[in-house]
Amino acid sequence: MFADRFTHLGGFHPEEFRRQLDGCRSFDDARWAGYWAGFAQEHLTRADAALARLGGPRTEHLLDPAADLRSLGDLLAPAVTILANRGTVADPDAVQQFCARYPESTDAAVALDGLIKALVYEFVAAWPGWSPQRLRAYERSHRLCEVLLLALAPAMDVTIEVVRIPIGGTDHVRGILMLPNHTVSTPTVLVTNGLEGTIAEVPLPLLAQRGNGMGTFVMEMPGTYSYSETLSGTAEHAYSTVIDHLSADPRIDPGRIGMMGFSFGGYWSTRMAAIDPRLTVAVSNGPLTHHSFGPLNSIGMPEIMISTLASTLGATGTADLSRKLAKLSLAQLYRHTEIPLLVINGAHDTLASTQDSIDLAAEAPNAQLVLYAGDDHCAMGHAQQWSALSARFLSDHLSAAPTTVEVTQ
Repeated sequence: MFADRFTHLGGFHPEEFRRQLDGCRSFDDARWAGYWAGFAQEHLTRADAALARLGGPRTEHLLDPAADLRSLGDLLAPAVTILANRGTVADPDAVQQFCARYPESTDAAVALDGLIKALVYEFVAAWPGWSPQRLRAYERSHRLCEVLLLALAPAMDVTIEVVRIPIGGTDHVRGILMLPNHTVSTPTVLVTNGLEGTIAEVPLPLLAQRGNGMGTFVMEMPGTYSYSETLSGTAEHAYSTVIDHLSADPRIDPGRIGMMGFSFGGYWSTRMAAIDPRLTVAVSNGPLTHHSFGPLNSIGMPEIMISTLASTLGATGTADLSRKLAKLSLAQLYRHTEIPLLVINGAHDTLASTQDSIDLAAEAPNAQLVLYAGDDHCAMGHAQQWSALSARFLSDHLSAAPTTVEVTQ
């Protein structure tokens, strides 16, 4: 499951990544983050050599917020399809095939591939967050993601913006908004990932769907990497505030906003589907909703995930964590989730409880359930299938939705 997640995103050969994973035998902050950052640096060095041949900047300069991304985009544009068309499962041989077909653009392809792989290895180094060196790796990965998306947006014929939305205190939602160029009243999907997912994990795969006429806003779950406050039930305020922001954007149709969540993000797409009348459709992939918040050893959750969950919720110990989790149950909201809802998971989820997906789909009035046989949490082994299914489900319901929405106070 872990290997699939990152090989899909980075375009790594699965056997090579699994060998690398076998070579790291510690979750200690310095040893884990340093080990994976070493692979990131190898790919940055490869990108540097290609960029030098193109007369471009060094990769270390791209980490500066003042970097000239327009010129970088011009240099990488000949190989833009390597980023734009990678899809949910990136082909490990795509760059080699591209260079054989377009040898004149080899340096652009190698530089772009090096930057993509570096940001994914930094994401691995950051997993699952919270410790100092992991958070530094997270910031490098996040910045490289922004660099590539902003630099190459013109070549992909899409508008991409980095968005900061205040949600109270010192916290902001840090998100990526992607919209078709020159658009008005666009149906838009709010996408959120889970306990240790980052923004980079979502927009790169979704770029291949940029021609479907829908917008996407990607954010990380409150209480994770970039937030200063821990997660609580009041985090729904963050999602509500983001929906406020999207509804107020004249390029977005406030009557056609959907939501998609993965893992713990599936908890929030389920919760918001039940309580926020502005949402018209939702997808919950691998949602934790009730059984997953029971005794932690009953679902086989690894210790590192339990400790990350405790940090996210600000729990002082196992007993406090259990109390906080129990308060998150959504069982009483299932029947109030009246909008179209697609529930996806692997049939044998070893990280959360598959029963949550089954019960949610059984009790929500307008829900559909898709379980992939032999697959695990969020059905990573069937990512291409559920990605296409989710896109079609969202498009069908957002295209059919009315273009105005009435909210009753």
